[in-house]
Amino acid sequence: MPKPPRRSRPSASAAGGRSPYDLSPSEHHRHIMDTTDQTLAYDGGDVRRWQRKLRAKVRALLGDMPETKCPLNVQTLWRRDSALGTIEKIVFTSEPFADVPAYVCIPRNASPPYTFMISLQGHCGMHDSIGVDAQDERKAIEVEGDRDFGLGCMARGLAALCIEQRCFGERRERKQKQVSAHGCHDATMHALMLGRTMTGERVYDVERGLDYLESRGDVDMKRVGIMGNSGGGTITMFSAALLPRLSFAMPSCYFCTFRDSIMSIYHCADNYVPGLLKYAEMADVMGLFAPRPVVVVTGSADPIFPLRGVQEGFGKLKRIYKACGAEDCCHLVVGHGGHRFYARKAWPVMLRELERLGKKRRHTSSNQARTGSYCNHRTYRADRKRPRAEWE
Repeated sequence: MPKPPRRSRPSASAAGGRSPYDLSPSEHHRHIMDTTDQTLAYDGGDVRRWQRKLRAKVRALLGDMPETKCPLNVQTLWRRDSALGTIEKIVFTSEPFADVPAYVCIPRNASPPYTFMISLQGHCGMHDSIGVDAQDERKAIEVEGDRDFGLGCMARGLAALCIEQRCFGERRERKQKQVSAHGCHDATMHALMLGRTMTGERVYDVERGLDYLESRGDVDMKRVGIMGNSGGGTITMFSAALLPRLSFAMPSCYFCTFRDSIMSIYHCADNYVPGLLKYAEMADVMGLFAPRPVVVVTGSADPIFPLRGVQEGFGKLKRIYKACGAEDCCHLVVGHGGHRFYARKAWPVMLRELERLGKKRRHTSSNQARTGSYCNHRTYRADRKRPRAEWE
């Protein structure tokens, strides 16, 4: 551990009446950040070998997960036709005593096997994904910030699985008598005491969502992606980093540097993964998704994920993609505004990637050779043989 720097202490009068001592915890933590080198950050060389090491570490830091999977026990609650297609509300079991409500959105003019986007909201809840009132799902509402992800997917010919994340919406705490004003706080602290993290638990829900999609029989499992805003963007990134069945990703209003966002500005406790910053910055974690297509979305005036930090992190992410020959699969979309999704700017970029993915698959099919990647590169081969339990 490096020795702390020595410095003279100004008098209280010279400090303008303020204490001449370093009393704020953030000062000490910033000193630690300034003197810590991330030991598993990408620094050049073989991308795949680096990914194996960092992915194993991130997986461990996210905490314990079930060693075996329980039955999904899928139940349909209702099914309705809409102008854009069919919306079905289901519930599946992720792990014992952890049921997951979700909307399954199938576009009207699409035919199976469907391309699916797993869609994740933040604190607002999954009802925003289909533009309905949280208390009355027959009542349509106007959704701010282009967060109606399910409807957005259907309008573009994509199917969507809109998952309710733990602690949000219908999965808010209902049993505990005294709860924090922040709905995610109590469960996050409980998870830590049990050797888990809320991020890890939410990623596991995404994995079980993938199990559900695979069980349907009408899903193109090579064309399943993930998107989300804010807290949904958080889990979009970590899921993309760890779950090999995801083929494209669109995190919104989360990607930045840890230093400039959650380590400098107040954020909910569910954003934090103990020990992670000793090993990697955010670009490294997102870089575990390379060479698969990623569209990073941000707002130029987002107050909690500052653009300067986003651009710095994206520069490093771009270098990781370039190192595996997939620089043109890595995109940054900047909307003119704050903490929200930017559909008009982001969707065209993602749809171009999906079109290219289709062309690449047709080409490789004609040559009877799957590379496991969707970009023009020669030396990188993603491992497509996944174990049944992706967290093992």
